[in-house]
Amino acid sequence: MKETTKEKITALIERYPALAVCRDDLTAATQILIDCWTAGGKLLVCGNGGSASDAEHIVGELMKGFVLPRKLDVSLQQKLRAATPQTADYLIDNLQGTLAAVSLVNETALNTAFANDQAADLVYAQQVLGLANVGDVVLGITTSGNSTNVIHALFVAKAKGAKTVALTGRSGGKIKAVADVTICVPAEETYKIQEYHLPIYHALCIAVENEFFDL
Repeated sequence: MKETTKEKITALIERYPALAVCRDDLTAATQILIDCWTAGGKLLVCGNGGSASDAEHIVGELMKGFVLPRKLDVSLQQKLRAATPQTADYLIDNLQGTLAAVSLVNETALNTAFANDQAADLVYAQQVLGLANVGDVVLGITTSGNSTNVIHALFVAKAKGAKTVALTGRSGGKIKAVADVTICVPAEETYKIQEYHLPIYHALCIAVENEFFDL
């Protein structure tokens, strides 16, 4: 991990001193994500309610530029010019580099069909079963740490050889015993936990973007 990437975590804690208790887990989660994308993997994210919105938010920051410009690498530019000479400049000027990430909350047809036909608490686990590969990362967001559908998803992730990260509240809940890394923010009320979750995942996105696109 670059020193400048570590500095992004330090900057978060300087803004939110209460999150100093999360420093080691933030660093570990950042390294897991770096290892994932270095190996060509992807991030799968899930949660419920406000955490479902957070899952979508995270993917939005990773799949396009966040705080840094993400110019396409020269090799890809050349391939685009070969594939479509007439529109290559437009694509190169506007497309941005990505960090592959998928929100599991968006598959409405799949999730509702599986919930109706099989088991509602396995909708995320079913997607992880189909999408996760060795070296991928599954991030489960649960303010209580006890969301059954998120915990099931992490168990399946481990069975598939994926790494697991949890983002939760002070106690960690049941998910703390499941995830490879659990970031437990120092709060107990749901809205206060969520208030910490946003700057944390912004910092994670900033850190990994710095690792891959601060060239």
